Amino acid sequence: MTTRKMTRKERMRRRRRRRIRNTILLLVLLVGLAAGGVGAIYLIQNGGLFTGINEPYLASREFEDTLSSRENLRAEAFAKNLCVVEGDVALENVTLGEDQKGVLLNLDNKSVLYAKEPFARVYPASITKIMTAMLALKYGNMDETVTITQENVTLEEGSQVCGFQAGDRLTMDQLLRCLLVYSGNDAASAIAEHVGGTMENFVSMMNSYAAQLGCTGTHFSNPHGLQDENHYTTTYDIYLMLKEALNYPEFTQITQLSSYTVEYTRADGTPVSTVLDATDHYLTGEATAPKNVTILGGKTGTTSNAGNCLALLSQNAFGKPFVSIVMGAATKEDLYQQMNSLLQNINQ
Repeated sequence: MTTRKMTRKERMRRRRRRRIRNTILLLVLLVGLAAGGVGAIYLIQNGGLFTGINEPYLASREFEDTLSSRENLRAEAFAKNLCVVEGDVALENVTLGEDQKGVLLNLDNKSVLYAKEPFARVYPASITKIMTAMLALKYGNMDETVTITQENVTLEEGSQVCGFQAGDRLTMDQLLRCLLVYSGNDAASAIAEHVGGTMENFVSMMNSYAAQLGCTGTHFSNPHGLQDENHYTTTYDIYLMLKEALNYPEFTQITQLSSYTVEYTRADGTPVSTVLDATDHYLTGEATAPKNVTILGGKTGTTSNAGNCLALLSQNAFGKPFVSIVMGAATKEDLYQQMNSLLQNINQ
């Protein structure tokens, strides 16, 4: 009986000692963890092992020379290199008529000097040929020979044409010059048919490229600009197209020519040589730009519905580039007077 009681007490003592030992071990572990945490905080705050952890995470530091490289981490804003027009901007000395539209834009600092109904729908007339020329340069081979078809020369009466006949043979380069210098509608038709395969396909290419450039107010029905109710644009969209055309050096080289002599052969081998004068009166000397303004190129357009139109790239005395557009002038004389009223502001 006595022996059994002593064994029970001994067991109770052992249990108590075990609980005490476990408690001590747990306290030691907690103290160690607390000390480690304090040490880690100290290292983070005082530039220990993790110096630089406050910098934002950049995938390019982990994955160099991949699609995650720094220059690709951000998408470039669409309007970063554009003159952003939000509405009308007045200039005291500009003489555009009540129903006319126009803009004057500084391409160097992306500022808007003048804007009159920049998003209103207008008929572009032969300013259309800016788009036709760009597609010719983008997809055409300038050395290829093109044979004029009957469809190319079957145009409305009074249309501006170079005088081609079915079977005539010219290069794409010659046609492009006839298009931009003399604004030949037969040249536009021949380019469209050659580049697009069919007129319908080329017009689809025109509308697709316009959409790509952000021309939300534009719809083309033909490559030359002859009147069609479904063929329209805006002055701001013309600016977008002209700005894009500047990426093609041949465009401004050609649009600065005062005349062009085209030499080609008829279907029977007869040689033909025709001198074509520029439709831009600044280039032919029929109009004079304001002092210290250099005309670098552009495109004219004239139909009874569109009026007289002109889209220009010019340069001021300091070499800064500008785009100026006048739409809907009643006469050629009015057109160049109104354009000068815009251009006289680019050196101020």
